[in-house]
Amino acid sequence: MTLHSRLPNPKLKNGENDFSIETDGDTLSFEEAEIIKRRAEAFLRNAERLIAEKEWDLAVFNLEQYCQLILKYKLLVRRGSYPRTHSLRTLIRTLGQGTPEVLELVESEKYLHYIARLEEAYITSRNLPYTYEEREVVDLYKFVVKVFKRYVEKL
Repeated sequence: MTLHSRLPNPKLKNGENDFSIETDGDTLSFEEAEIIKRRAEAFLRNAERLIAEKEWDLAVFNLEQYCQLILKYKLLVRRGSYPRTHSLRTLIRTLGQGTPEVLELVESEKYLHYIARLEEAYITSRNLPYTYEEREVVDLYKFVVKVFKRYVEKL
């Protein structure tokens, strides 16, 4: 199944064969949406490499970027757009409007803790002199791969 056939109510631009996706005033093509997906997957692979190299701070940042981009990709595929935010909670809640099962990631206290830690990583690992420890990073990685990814891949 192509991305085109999965998108709801597509808006054509420049003719029948040039399909695009609108995102709050911006327009993304199929190819650009697929780039978001590939970039998300690359962030996850990079996080795994960084964990092996014991680069904890950068590994956590890459985990958050994987989560953020894969959620935006899923929103593009399902709704044709995504909100301009870096908040994983907001992206999950927006995605949950059409697929309530994903809301467990923010409604379960246990899972919400992980989502909040990943959100913090977006700011902390880039802007603050905070150092992550191995146990934190490995725990977040396990959550992303075993829980978060399972919920998102079902969509």
